[in-house]
Amino acid sequence: MPPLRPVPPGKSLPIPRFDLRVEDLEHEGAIIFFQAVNPLGALKQAVISVLEWLYTPDTIPTNVESIVLILRPMDGVAYTCGSDHDPVRHKEIHFSLNHIRNSSKRARDEIMGVLTHEVVHCYQYNAKNTCPGGLIEGIADFIRLRANLAPPHWKRKGGSKWDAGYDTTGFFLDWIETRYGNGAVVELNAHMKDRKYRKRVFKELTGRSVKKLWNLYCIELEQQGIITEKRVFSVSSEIIHKYLPTYLCPLS
Repeated sequence: MPPLRPVPPGKSLPIPRFDLRVEDLEHEGAIIFFQAVNPLGALKQAVISVLEWLYTPDTIPTNVESIVLILRPMDGVAYTCGSDHDPVRHKEIHFSLNHIRNSSKRARDEIMGVLTHEVVHCYQYNAKNTCPGGLIEGIADFIRLRANLAPPHWKRKGGSKWDAGYDTTGFFLDWIETRYGNGAVVELNAHMKDRKYRKRVFKELTGRSVKKLWNLYCIELEQQGIITEKRVFSVSSEIIHKYLPTYLCPLS
């Protein structure tokens, strides 16, 4: 993966205050957590990765003043929310001790991966609450992927929906970033700071609609022998012949 963008001399990243709450110190997941990572170091590294992959040194937001990590027994993996007191400045990450226990064989990498994903939600823009949930989660997993924290079960896959979310959308964004130059996801996130979401943003960034981008991505996966779900292509025959001369598919 490409290296993190260096911070210019004289500039420092705005690291928030970190707090930790553990609701069951005797839980096996809590024991594994403290054996696997240093909480302060883990949270700080997650914030650094997110800020350096999602922003430029001149656009890093400074609104997040504190992040509370709450380790507790619960279903699922983790979720992030704003605090009741001030949801813009103070964030909470709720992390399942059950999941940590169930991930004991690769505890450190899974903890760092989940923390990085959740910290993205503390900082990313959401187009005034109009961004599709699948894209929100896809950006978080894109950052996790770029931070070299993808779990072994993640696989590139196509299908009928580019915004299925999580690793499916994360790998798609990674393909866009690689194909159209580093910074595409930074620009996508920046576009959603003060405006409502429009799918046209993908065409503005790449010259192609998100539907055509997804079709091209799926074609490349199939060329590599990766099976994808059936879908109806809308790309032109010129593009098909350019990228996959022997591929036969219906054109709408």
